[in-house]
Amino acid sequence: MADGFVLTEEHLAFRDVVREICADRIAPRAAEIDRSGEFPSDVAKTLADNGLLGLHVPTEYGGSGADTLTFCLLVEEVARVCASSSVIPLVQKLGSMPLLMAASHEQKQRWFPAIASGEDLISYCISEAEAGSDPASMRTTAVRDGDDWVLNGTKTWISMASASQAFTVLAKTDPDAGARGVSAFYVRHDDPGFSVGRAEDKLGIKGSPTCQVHFDDCRIPGDRLLGEQDRGFFYAMQAFDHTRLVVGAQAVGIAQGAIDAASAYVAQRRQFGRPVGAFQGVQFKLADMVTETAAARQLVYTAAAKADRGDDDLTLYSSMAKLKAGDVAMAVTTDAVQLHGGYGYTKDYPVERFMRDAKITQIYEGTQEIQRVVIARQVLGRLS
Repeated sequence: MADGFVLTEEHLAFRDVVREICADRIAPRAAEIDRSGEFPSDVAKTLADNGLLGLHVPTEYGGSGADTLTFCLLVEEVARVCASSSVIPLVQKLGSMPLLMAASHEQKQRWFPAIASGEDLISYCISEAEAGSDPASMRTTAVRDGDDWVLNGTKTWISMASASQAFTVLAKTDPDAGARGVSAFYVRHDDPGFSVGRAEDKLGIKGSPTCQVHFDDCRIPGDRLLGEQDRGFFYAMQAFDHTRLVVGAQAVGIAQGAIDAASAYVAQRRQFGRPVGAFQGVQFKLADMVTETAAARQLVYTAAAKADRGDDDLTLYSSMAKLKAGDVAMAVTTDAVQLHGGYGYTKDYPVERFMRDAKITQIYEGTQEIQRVVIARQVLGRLS
């Protein structure tokens, strides 16, 4: 079975279109989005109007039915100019992956057209204060009451929470069964007992609201259960296989944006009578930044191709892509700040924003430490 990927003419044409949209409509807003910390609803509308929020949704449910590689190109290009904005399509896919995997045909017909059009943004609710890297320890519960389900608990670190209309929620239906007692549900923002709590004051991706969400006797219809009862944790882990690599694409985009800015700066900034870029020490640093980013990109694209083919080593490659790209993004953006000297430490230049934004790619959708555990288990499991 092939391990690689191929960027077709269609992929390249799509990338060019997205790059133009980003340059015209998103890049000019990036600094203000970061400064204000407000959700960029205008960017969300631009993405929706161009059919980019339903890119991953099958055509029969109103989407474009694009492959994972195309989706990675979208996220990478948006992150290249504004990481906050790139969270919008990233979370749109994360929140809807369990629906794609577990929802019935009738449920998909009901819910996906609004998701595909961008009318509904959808968030993913799994983390809790005491259940971050160990989601099986969650305490949010879902109890049957007649024909309904009643949810109680609090979720934390929910990306896009205050902007979303729909939520995929993981809750314990058998509190004593650990990971085997978790189920997945579709919840609406106007369901009784649902509320969005305080927003976090974050280091980066400031334009992406990250909030608590509360379930206080939140009552939802019985037909909002996704797939089989007590199979939610399986759906969640399967979804991560398809979205961790997209975080890798986001990280690659952030790194590329930092390289773009640093390259332009060292080419025009003069010291000791010549451009800073003429010094070998600067050239070596820039060469390493470009090479590492290219290597991370290749791993992300390979993982995306594996997702589309359904390869049995997707878990391994998705985690490797997220691990490598996240670490590269952090290193590259830090070096980009260094290449700007003192100016890199100011908000007059975008590299300090890139550095702050890069950090989250080492944390969410599984920390780098968790990725290393997953990778090692995959390797050792194949030996047994």
